[in-house]
Amino acid sequence: MYQLVIYLYLCGVYFASIFSEKVRKMWLGEQQTIKMLKEKVNPNQQYIWFHAASLGEFEQGRPLIERIRIEYPEYKILLTFFSPSGYEVRKNYEFADIVCYLPIDTIRNSRRFLRAVKPCMAFFIKYEFWYNYLHILKHRDIPVYSVSSIFRENQIFFRWYGKSYTHVLKCFTRFFVQNDESRQLLASLGISQVDVVGDTRFDRVLQIKEASKHLPIVEAFKSDSKVMVAGSSWESDEDIFIPFMNQHRDWKMIIAPHVISEDHLKQIEQKLQCVSVRYSKTTPEEASSADCLIIDCFGLLSSIYHYGEVAYIGGGFGAGIHNLLEAAVWNVPVIFGPNNHQFQEAQGLKQTAGGLEIADGATFATIMNRLMTDAEYLNKTGLAAGKFVQDSAGATGKVLHRVAL
Repeated sequence: MYQLVIYLYLCGVYFASIFSEKVRKMWLGEQQTIKMLKEKVNPNQQYIWFHAASLGEFEQGRPLIERIRIEYPEYKILLTFFSPSGYEVRKNYEFADIVCYLPIDTIRNSRRFLRAVKPCMAFFIKYEFWYNYLHILKHRDIPVYSVSSIFRENQIFFRWYGKSYTHVLKCFTRFFVQNDESRQLLASLGISQVDVVGDTRFDRVLQIKEASKHLPIVEAFKSDSKVMVAGSSWESDEDIFIPFMNQHRDWKMIIAPHVISEDHLKQIEQKLQCVSVRYSKTTPEEASSADCLIIDCFGLLSSIYHYGEVAYIGGGFGAGIHNLLEAAVWNVPVIFGPNNHQFQEAQGLKQTAGGLEIADGATFATIMNRLMTDAEYLNKTGLAAGKFVQDSAGATGKVLHRVAL
């Protein structure tokens, strides 16, 4: 059944590539992978293979890649992606020797890929369970590890109709999971090679904090003012925090929307009842007299959180919240919407009082009024957020301690 589904998916990708540039990039990239590997792989070197579906999973694997590169330079690093959103951004990643797409998981593709690379070990990040690749790795006695994985009762492995697919889990040498619930669920399937190490993203955000950028425009905008930073916001988020902030002009506001398009930027500007400037079109002098700074470019948000007293993280009124940890690491309270129950970091932040969930504009106003008027509460909540990140870090070291390098 799995093989049939994969071949149907392969046909679907081929036809979708005719109409979608994103799918076409993935399709063409996959077709070129084996040729690239034959040209670039040095048969006299040992390769450690990391696979990440997309950019988010890559960020989870990144601390491990960089630690191995620094501490074990005798190994070469092969990094593969499934999604163009990961590959296109990180195809020139300096800590990997080869970056390419992972061909779709057919038996033929898997054999050709592994014959070309012959990895000495493999790391699959979070939700990567490719049946053919994993079975061939196991057959060839190549150690394979699942990193930052997390399991829930509603996943296929724990349903009556998915029992046959649980065999893929037994191909892993070891699981490094985020929580004890995942360990218990795996134990229910007879899998005991499991360590609860946490999430490597905590290590990553600490790295990002250390490498944060100096932003003169943002510094001039902030000056001596208090600032709320809204990161990765959607329209449903903006409809909550903009009306409130319009009425509280004693605080400034930075908005970094998730979708940066001219239509969305204009939509934000129309909702504002204050002086606003766009980051790419302003100067420090102009920014200093504005009430709202709109970030109309990518790559700055993780550094911008440093300038805020409070962070609002978008997505909680849609598919799910975005990266909470990039804000929390700066010792600022993080506010987010109700769609957060599948996000372990959100639950941890709520439990430690560093994260504050809202349900609507009224609850947002209640929380912000307290943060704005109670300096002790603001400080205490921010420190709780930062402590949660610090206390949860260290997964990378725990993984390396258990891996035979």
